[in-house]
Amino acid sequence: MKFDVSGNPDYGHVTVELKPGETILAESGAMSWMSSHLQTRSHLMGGLMQAAVRKVVGGESLFVAEYTADGSPGSVALSPTEPGSVLHRRLDGDGFILTAGSFLACTPGIALHTRFGGLKALFSGEGAFFLECSGHGDLFFNAYGGVIERDLDGVLVVDTGHLVAWEPGLTYTIGGMGGLKQTLLSGEGLVLRLEGRGKVYLQTRHLPSLARWILPFLPS
Repeated sequence: MKFDVSGNPDYGHVTVELKPGETILAESGAMSWMSSHLQTRSHLMGGLMQAAVRKVVGGESLFVAEYTADGSPGSVALSPTEPGSVLHRRLDGDGFILTAGSFLACTPGIALHTRFGGLKALFSGEGAFFLECSGHGDLFFNAYGGVIERDLDGVLVVDTGHLVAWEPGLTYTIGGMGGLKQTLLSGEGLVLRLEGRGKVYLQTRHLPSLARWILPFLPS
């Protein structure tokens, strides 16, 4: 399988070239164009229970779309709903953690499982569950805006709305910006404290913040 990521950081998308017999799984509705002879079908990735959990608490679609080159090569282009960047991660038996709504596509060797972010995450406004990816294959994920990759060796405090993904070697806790007064008045609400050694991906924009900025300009 070959792929090409283009359009970053504003309107990223990925074009995947499939050899005969190769398959790519994608978030439902992500396809922007495809070769006419590719075989397509929708199915529940990981079974009904796992798919339902990803839909209800993980921010992902209940179904994933499967594109297969049957007999001859073909291509499919995939685009996320939000404008921003598309990124690639190769998994070779290791894991990777995505925030809700960041999954775009993967090869069949990748397994997706939901991870509970803790009770405080329920009140963070960003989703209480994360998506844990593991296995062997190629993973594609998306961010809103540009992406900053940081190699962390220590501690990093991140606004939960700007966190996209991180390596499982990092541990995290969710809490306020100091005391109760600072948490309420800082405008940041709850933040996520990452600690350890590993790579973390941050997005430069935050969609809920944009929605709140636009709201006063909408007609009542």
